Amino acid sequence: MDKIAVLIPCYNEAQTIAKVVRDVKQALPEAVVYVYDNNSTDRTVELAGEAGAIVRYEYRQGKGNVIRRMFREIDAECYLMIDGDDTYPLDCAREMVGRVLERHADMVVGDRLSSTYFTENKRPFHNFGNSLMRFGINSLFYSDIKDIMTGYRAFGYEFVKTFPVFSQGFEIETEMTIHAVNHNMQVENVVVEYRDRPEGSVSKLNTFRDGMRVIRKMFQLYKYYRPMRFFGTLCFALVLVAAVLMIPIVSVYLQTGLVPRFPTLFVCGFMVLAGVQSFFAGMILEVIAAKERKDFEYRLSCVHRDKSILQK
Repeated sequence: MDKIAVLIPCYNEAQTIAKVVRDVKQALPEAVVYVYDNNSTDRTVELAGEAGAIVRYEYRQGKGNVIRRMFREIDAECYLMIDGDDTYPLDCAREMVGRVLERHADMVVGDRLSSTYFTENKRPFHNFGNSLMRFGINSLFYSDIKDIMTGYRAFGYEFVKTFPVFSQGFEIETEMTIHAVNHNMQVENVVVEYRDRPEGSVSKLNTFRDGMRVIRKMFQLYKYYRPMRFFGTLCFALVLVAAVLMIPIVSVYLQTGLVPRFPTLFVCGFMVLAGVQSFFAGMILEVIAAKERKDFEYRLSCVHRDKSILQK
């Protein structure tokens, strides 16, 4: 088992990968550096190997697939994940690793949004999307995560080995954050500097396509982890709309004794029934979610025991 493993997912980062590996080795000389190549067509693999990294491969395209492979294959007391595009200085790496090894944090988030991100990043829709996701997740899950989409994070062994990776692409950061919050893990924020990509380096993130995937993932996980709130809100919305549509019908009935607009009346009845079904579905799924959280605590204990065995 490694003491510190630095994980660098890469796709066509030949312009910057060698510098990132060298910076990591200077900041954390005791760490083992792993570069996971995701079908690069440039010299990423060659340059990473020359810089001293251990190069491995994931042939299914997508950052989520790469992280699934890394987490499955590598055992370490502390994992530091960083992008290969040289947008994150390594001066905070020691502090982030220390939060895991000394304070036993499950996940440490490299917070770009509280420092230079909005001035360095030249893509306004990325800035808006990051702020929107931070507000959405913190509001839905009652958390205080400063940067949801950052690729600069540190993890403990227990987090890595109990995190079920379902995402295939860039929505993986959202999934990590919500998983940690839902299971009451110790999450800490460290403010890190951010610098924009060097000229000639191109982001692989599509603002609109990947942004919609991230938003969809957020609501999928909200439904999965907070079913009573999700289906309860749906129930309330259906009953409220039905009540508003029923007001003129009831008003006419009280005045004339006649029931106008039977189609609207039937629609309102079905909406109320759908709302009741939604409410009871939420109740049932809430019990299942509570049982899953209890089972997770048992799995966490098993993983902690396995870690103790590997350290001997």
